[in-house]
Amino acid sequence: MGGNRLISASEIGEYVYCRRAWWFHRVRGIDPQNLEDLSRGTAVHRAHGKAVMYGEIARKAAMILIALALLLAVVWLMVSVGAI
Repeated sequence: MGGNRLISASEIGEYVYCRRAWWFHRVRGIDPQNLEDLSRGTAVHRAHGKAVMYGEIARKAAMILIALALLLAVVWLMVSVGAI
């Protein structure tokens, strides 16, 4: 079976992202000419990913602090009415 070749995960990702770009690159052998733009886009996506990650961390920290504040309020209320 002479036509079989291993397909990498990055090639599948390239195809899913843009079939036309995959065809130009893998079938026609034409590489993109806008490498600077692609590099800037990668940097922007990386920065956005970090911002999303930090936002998730901040959201989780806020939820923990809210839960802790509610717990302290319940304890304070119970102490003030003499339940504890």
